[in-house]
Parts: sequence; C-alpha cells; structure tokens
Amino acid sequence: MSKKIKLSSDSTTDLGKELQERYNVTILPMGVTLGDKLYHDDVDITPEMIYEHHDKTGELPKTTATNVEECLEFFKELTSDGSALIHFTISSDMSSTFNNARIAAEEFEDVYVVDTRNLSTGGGLLVLAAADMIAEGLEAKEIVERLNEMAPRVDASFVIDSLEYLYKGGRCSALSVFGANLLKLKPCIAVRGGVMGVDKKYRGKYENVLEEYVKERLCDPDDIVPTRAFITHAGCDKAVAQKMVDIVKETGIFEEVLETRAGATVSSHCGKDTLGVLFIRKTPIKTFGIE
Repeated sequence: MSKKIKLSSDSTTDLGKELQERYNVTILPMGVTLGDKLYHDDVDITPEMIYEHHDKTGELPKTTATNVEECLEFFKELTSDGSALIHFTISSDMSSTFNNARIAAEEFEDVYVVDTRNLSTGGGLLVLAAADMIAEGLEAKEIVERLNEMAPRVDASFVIDSLEYLYKGGRCSALSVFGANLLKLKPCIAVRGGVMGVDKKYRGKYENVLEEYVKERLCDPDDIVPTRAFITHAGCDKAVAQKMVDIVKETGIFEEVLETRAGATVSSHCGKDTLGVLFIRKTPIKTFGIE
C-alpha cells in the first residue's frame, strides 16, 4: 500500500488560504522583522503593514530564512502519522531556506525537499503540480523527479511600478533606479536559473504596460503547458488585476486562471503595484546571458 503524501512549503509560494486549504498544503512561515518586532509571513503580518511602515519611516523589513531547528520540528509534526512529505522552498540562490530544509530532511526517511528555483507562485505552480500527481497515484520519489525537471520550465515574471523596494533591498543599483525614474520605465523582473534579473523595460501608463506585458508573455501558446496560470500581484488596484485575469482567460490557453496576492516576504522586496503572470512552459527557459 502506498504511503500517504503530504505537501508543505515555505510561505513564499503565495498560494493564499483558499488554495492552501483546497490542496491541503501546510505552510512554514518565513520570519519578517518590521521595526523592532519579529512577525511571521502568512500569519501575523500583511503587505499593507509593510507599505505603511515604509511610508512612515522609509525602512523595509528584513526577511529571515527558516532555520534547521524550525524545519526539524515542522517535518516531525507532519510525518508523525507515517506520511511522506514533499516540502517546497524559495530558490536556493535567493535564500538559505532550501539548504536548511535539506539538512533537516536528512533526519527523516521520507521527507523530500524541492528547490523551486523560483519565488512566489512560480513555486506555487510546482506545489499544485505535485498535488495533481498525488491525485494520479504517483509515488513521492517519482513526483520529486518530475518536479525537478519541471522547475526550469516555470515562466515567472513581474512588472514593477517602482524600483525603490528592490534598490533598498540591495537587489538593484542607484543608477538603475535613477535611469528608470528619469525615463519613466516599468521594468519586467523575471526569474531565470533561480535568480532575478531585468527581462525587459516598458514605458507608459502602468495599466497599459501590464496589458502589453501579459500579451507578450503569452504570445507563444504552443510552448505553454495549458493546465493553469497565476496572476499574482502585490496590492494592485482590484479592477486592474481583474482586467489582467480576463486578458489571460480570453486567450483560451489555460484550463484554469488563478489570482493570488503576494505575501509579506515577496511584497517586502517588490513593493506595491507589482503584478505578474506565471505559468509553465514545455521547454526550459534560457538563463540570463544566454539568448
């Protein structure tokens, strides 16, 4: 008889409560220090709290990877009934979370840690793919093998209205911010090979830029896995976010289009008015510098 397989992830997958409950995904929250207080992502801090604190103080929060001890306790609890566990983390090039979880998993027979090579619902796509495979009756080891093959095919990108948060978080230079502001550019930040980088720069009204961006990302439907896509945003106007969802649905590419809100960890790096369309391609995505 096959072992029951449970799914878990760190809080960066941005699935939201509804999807977590639908697919029975347990979340291990990342730490978020705002001012002098430690919060836990997806538990007791919201992106709005981060934006309000930044507006008042100019400060951004500091995010903290889950440590080995936290992972050990988390894995122990979820596997205490004899279940196998597949746990997902933000890209190992962005955080030590994966390595800490990997070390903790060595203490268990059937805990598998997946480096999503991504963030936000780029990782969330892999979580839901794993749920699909569990429903098909696959064993944990085979699921993980398929996920590792799938990870380089996740197309994850976001258009950012302002580079201020990325600059203050040390992820872009002052010169880049100055140039973007001067030219009124809206950069598209993509994840390739586990790291973030500027994919393209748009110019114009934010809503018009988003529409152009979404249509461009989906311009090659033959290379897209049609199962599902995410529209994930960090506090965009509801009407604007819904318009992007409608545009994706109107393409007729996907069986399911899901809208989620970025959590505190991701929002602390990208800031408000950030929106992305995320999906899985049929072929691996080229890393930065390889075109």
